Amino acid sequence: MTDTLAEPAPPAGASGAPTLEARGISKSFGSVQALTDVDFEVRRGEVMALVGDNGAGKSTLIKCMAGIYSIDEGEMYFDGEPVSISGPKDAARLGIEVVYQDLALCDNLDVVQNMYLGREEHGFLWRLSEATMESHTAETLKSLAVTTIRSIRQQVATLSGGQRQSVAVARAVMWNSRVVILDEPTAALGVAQTRQVLDLVRRLAEQGLAVVFISHNLHDIFEAADRITVLRLGRNVAVHDRATTTQQEVVHDITAGAPTKVPGIVDPGDATA
Repeated sequence: MTDTLAEPAPPAGASGAPTLEARGISKSFGSVQALTDVDFEVRRGEVMALVGDNGAGKSTLIKCMAGIYSIDEGEMYFDGEPVSISGPKDAARLGIEVVYQDLALCDNLDVVQNMYLGREEHGFLWRLSEATMESHTAETLKSLAVTTIRSIRQQVATLSGGQRQSVAVARAVMWNSRVVILDEPTAALGVAQTRQVLDLVRRLAEQGLAVVFISHNLHDIFEAADRITVLRLGRNVAVHDRATTTQQEVVHDITAGAPTKVPGIVDPGDATA
């Protein structure tokens, strides 16, 4: 077990290679082309939103980056270096963690047990190191300013939606994470719980993590994101700086945006002499 979070991040968009970058990613399932020549990046200390209508390819792209799906074409880079992500273990070794919409929490277990599920720490004679796990769980929740959970030994079934989301996010960042991907983290939450989760998303970036934030709720996107990548029908449409765009522009790109790459036409900037 090492430090739970990185040191404070420089401003988003600072110089240097992206923490995680996908270039020219294509993925098909039989005759269905889910992704076509998609580029994506997220940098240290920023929240990159990934938006698009149903079927745009968002889930497929994050599952490629998480090693759930193998890519048909394209390359992945981590800190500017080419990497091969052939399975979830490869992604975990790099520090890529995904919090899926269903959270993958066990309601019958308490907070500590969920945080360490499948990664339990053992001491003498392989007995569980309960004190160590409790300490690290409390430290991680405190570092993320999660203060609404009464006890780390209460069952997850007793937690609210916002508290459950906080546990899932804390579990992701506790394991040397560099990139945290959040899939619809505010779906089905009330106003107060949504505010709690959006504040948590911003704290992740402030602590130096690269955060990918997937949501259909543009209000939440404009609250939390630094940049916004738009996919439509499995292709890149646009990358917006949140501070210089509008919800209307993003909605237009989601519903009627034109691909930034046209098959068969080479970008002059990519052409070789």
